[in-house]
Amino acid sequence: MTEQSRPATGAPDLTDPATDPFEVARAAAAVIAERTGAERHDVALVLGSGWGQTGDLIGETLATIDNADVPGFGKAAVAGHSGTMRSVAIGDTGRRALVYGTRTHFYEGKGVRAVVHAVRTAAAAGCSTIVLTNGCGGLNPAWAPGTPVLIRDHINLTAHSPIEGANFVDLTDLYSPRLRDIARSVDAALDEGVYVQFRGPHYETPAEVQMAKVLGGDLVGMSTTLEAIAARQAGLEVLGISLVTNLAAGISDQPLSHDEVLEAGQAAAERCGRLLAAVVASL
Repeated sequence: MTEQSRPATGAPDLTDPATDPFEVARAAAAVIAERTGAERHDVALVLGSGWGQTGDLIGETLATIDNADVPGFGKAAVAGHSGTMRSVAIGDTGRRALVYGTRTHFYEGKGVRAVVHAVRTAAAAGCSTIVLTNGCGGLNPAWAPGTPVLIRDHINLTAHSPIEGANFVDLTDLYSPRLRDIARSVDAALDEGVYVQFRGPHYETPAEVQMAKVLGGDLVGMSTTLEAIAARQAGLEVLGISLVTNLAAGISDQPLSHDEVLEAGQAAAERCGRLLAAVVASL
């Protein structure tokens, strides 16, 4: 494994309307190619809370890069996330996975372009598939903390979109049925549901959770939907998997905390890591 940490030059401002976010993604992909020695990557993974072991289980890490050294990226802002990206061999297939140890959340206030920059960079790096993971609150009492759930659809309550201008992107089957079938071939017990993204960073109120339930939601969280939309725009096939780290507000009588999220993630880390590693190997 090699550690690369030379600083990137000319850090771009993605909030500047004059900046082309796709050009920044191409510049980031060029840095990743240079520092990993790989002309292209095949699969990208965004690891949310509870999914950190996945990269270790996919295969050998061939290169590690500090996020802050790549155009458009920054340090991790959330406890339990890693501020690096890795180039990982997918077994002995000759394929490479680009594994992001963190994401930019919408609540950080850096703008939607920053939130979806990793997705656009993955597409520019050659990836055809992206796996989006997260830790979330569950609305189904049968889903105990530590339960992985496939995302079959989403409801975006951020009131924002990563798509700019009159560019009308079809989101039918956004979360690939083919990839969900592959995931269930690895673990037939996997359930699926609708993920609802709130802005955060505060947790949802019990009334908001009930609203999400009335709207058809099964999972609530603070990420993923904007990334998935950008992935569809970029032509990536999307697999979304949530890790239920707690029952959502009002479903349980217990108060919510980020410590609880981290504890549930640590307890389920090996199961989730092995699940996702097996899925990636099957893609």
